[in-house]
This record gives sequence, structure tokens and C-alpha cells, in this order.
Amino acid sequence: MKRREFIAGIGAAALPLAARAQQVERVRRIGVLLPATADDAEFQARIGAFLQGLQQSGWAIGDNVRVDIRWATASADGIRKNAAELLTTAPDVILAHANAALSALLQNSRTVPIVFPVAGDPVASGFVDSLAHPGGNATGFTQFESSLSGKWLELLKEIAPGVTRAAVLRDTDVGSGTSQFAAIQTVSSSLRVDVNPVNMRDGGQIAQSLETFARTPNGGLIVTASGAAQRHRDLIIRLAARHKLPAVYSDRTFIVRGGLISYGPDIVDQYRRAATYVDRILKGEKPADLPVQSPTKYQLSINLKTAKALGIEVPPALLARADEVIE
Repeated sequence: MKRREFIAGIGAAALPLAARAQQVERVRRIGVLLPATADDAEFQARIGAFLQGLQQSGWAIGDNVRVDIRWATASADGIRKNAAELLTTAPDVILAHANAALSALLQNSRTVPIVFPVAGDPVASGFVDSLAHPGGNATGFTQFESSLSGKWLELLKEIAPGVTRAAVLRDTDVGSGTSQFAAIQTVSSSLRVDVNPVNMRDGGQIAQSLETFARTPNGGLIVTASGAAQRHRDLIIRLAARHKLPAVYSDRTFIVRGGLISYGPDIVDQYRRAATYVDRILKGEKPADLPVQSPTKYQLSINLKTAKALGIEVPPALLARADEVIE
């Protein structure tokens, strides 16, 4: 064979291989739907952990993967609008934070894979068939087990021993709202605290309910985890301060903004763990076969400035257990 014909033969044989390699290395698309604004420092930290997790799994942003982040704000209309728009970009998988975003996506698609880094009671909310076998196009990580909610009342009693009554803010539009209150109610008798449910339909109802509740002394407040709590976060913190109500929250973002004490999962860690599920889905696994996992890390945060304003002296033992203390 002549040298020129040999080289041409090699080139012809190499072309199919190059074409196949190009197909394997196609850019994958990840959509992200967040109920927050782009300047939210807490969500920026969470997304940073997610992107770091992707890189550790071998994904290079802008090279073999593209990430399209939609900052939908906490508005229900904004979340629905961005969910619909995100699906039109034909993502290979979507990362969706919490129940409102997840619900909006599932109403529009039961085929696009979805990973949630946080969701309240996904079984009761109808997002998955079971924790062990999700069965559909969504899987991820729970916000906590409902039984953990009783811990919030224990913390309220520990940081404010004089509390004999507690208003429990809950969102009855999500399944976890009822289950969280039930867990709190279970431990209330042993702690000798009367618990009163307060629904979070809108800001006006929250303000009126807490004003009425605060007219009787020895009251405290528990804010259960939900999208509604996040939407009304600043209002709730202001009302707790105005009515001198010691309050326990499920998320440290409340403490950073002036809340008293919180206990809940390390959400940044869950975003990092969510990246492993996104990686596995991009490599061919199905959400239906990936079990929903529980948190492995929890955070106890205390705001000493708020405690001082309420006239509360935080017990040393409680301070010693805190993962974060804001002075």
C-alpha cells in the first residue's frame, strides 16, 4: 500500500471515533429553581456548595455541563412562571429547592428528572411514592423527620423556662405543616406547655394572630419549616421582637436576620450531597431508583443580641452545644 493511501485510510477510520467521542462529551444541561433572589447570601453559599460538588464529580462548568439558575423569589407566581420557563430549556436534570418549586415543576412535567436538596415530608406531599422507592421523576433529601419538630418545643422551654404557652406557626397547604404540629403536640404535655396552631395564610393573619396570642403572658413562638415561613420571615422576626416572644425557628437564616434560636439541618451540606444525585442521574441512573435521604448534619444557632433584647440569659449548657453563636 502506498504511503498516501495508508494515511488516508487512517484518517477515514478515525472520523467515526472522533464523532462518537464528540457525542459522549456533549454538554449536559442542569436547571436550578430557587425561591430566592440572586443577592441572597445564604442561597449563594448553598449554590456554591452544589457547584463544588459537581466539580468534585468531574463536571466542569462551561465545558461539559451548563447550569441555568432561575432566581424565582419566594412569590408563588414567580416560582410557577420560572418553573414553566425552565422546562422549555430542555434540561437533563433540575435541582429544585423545597416544596413550592418542586410542586410547580411536577405540575408541568413527570418525565424530566428532578433532585430536591430540601423538601418537607415528600411522601405526604405526593412528590414520591415512598422514601426508599420514590417511583417517579423526583428524588432528593428531606428537610428533617417530623419527629424532630418536638425538639423545637424542648429548646423553647430550655432557653425560656417560664414559657407555658406556645403559638406554632404552620402552613396547612403542605403536608409537613400538619405533621410538624402533631410532633410538637406529642411532647407538649410532658413539658407542660399548651400549644396553639396558627395558620400562615398571609401576613395580615399572622400579625393579627400573634397580637391576640401575646396579650396573655408566658407565651413563646415556634415557626415550623415551610415556604410560607420563608416568605414572611422578616415579618415574623419583627412580630416576635415587638411582642417579646422568645421564638424557635427551623432555619439559621432567621437567626442571621435577628431571630432568637434555630435548630435544623445543614442545608449547605445537603446541596453538596444533592450534587452527587445530579451526577448519578447525568450518568444514567433514574430518580425512581435513588432513595430519598434524611439529613446527616444539624445546626443549632443562637443570637445573643436578640436574647439580651428579650431579657433572656442563655443557659451555659445550651451555649456550649451551639454550632453558631451570633453576638
